[in-house]
Amino acid sequence: MRRTPGLWAVALVVLASLLLAGCAQPTGPVGPGGAKPGDRAAHSTRSADSPTHTTQPYHRWGLTTPLAAPPPGRRLRLGLPGGHPLPVVHRAPTRDKVVFLTYDDGAEKDPRFVDMVRELRLPVSMFLTDSVVGPGYGHFARLRSVGASIQNHTLDHAALRGLPYAGQRAEICGQQNKLRARFGIRPRLFRPPYGTYDTTTLRAAAHCGVTAVVLWRAAMEGDGELTYAHGPGRLRAGDIVSVPSAEPAGLSLRERTTKLLREIQERGLTVGRLEDYI
Repeated sequence: MRRTPGLWAVALVVLASLLLAGCAQPTGPVGPGGAKPGDRAAHSTRSADSPTHTTQPYHRWGLTTPLAAPPPGRRLRLGLPGGHPLPVVHRAPTRDKVVFLTYDDGAEKDPRFVDMVRELRLPVSMFLTDSVVGPGYGHFARLRSVGASIQNHTLDHAALRGLPYAGQRAEICGQQNKLRARFGIRPRLFRPPYGTYDTTTLRAAAHCGVTAVVLWRAAMEGDGELTYAHGPGRLRAGDIVSVPSAEPAGLSLRERTTKLLREIQERGLTVGRLEDYI
């Protein structure tokens, strides 16, 4: 039986329609930009699986604005009053709008404080006492790896004033040796426990390789309040702030540091590296 040309034409049209239908996109409502609901759902799923972290570090640590960058540090020439072998400093004689955060003893070993120092790039100085740190030197190695400096606060936190030279030298040089064994460093800076010292302390510290004795003008108590050893009752450029280990009922180290940073910012100051100035 012969097929007519008309039948062949109809067959070709049907075949072409089927092929076009196979290449066409599935039908359904289309959103802005041609996206379909299914596409948005898939995108939402991917976003949930891989969220974008937009929180700024300073927000995570309780600050409303970032800390200002400190100016380049300039090592200062410190005088030696009364023929003392070492300078004793409560504050750095600088006009730079910086203060210096120093932490004593080494009793608090909160790993989140390491995160805080790293994320805020805080140039803190840790004055460590061996008998207080105990087996926790690994924590301070982590702090050092994120920018903290390690300094000397004696072996046993003994009040040095009035002790014989040999005893003071043992306390200071002994901790120098401990820190060298732990970190491969011999610190330049020394803080006597309780801030008490005498000329024997200065001679012993100089013998142990110390170049300056660091005290403080401001100290933060366990409740987060600042007290001042002398001068005006507010933070000023060049102030050294001591943050001792807190009492058990006090604020945590992170909480006290956040409160201190807010006060620093309110005064139009920022945090500098003590070792860049002294």
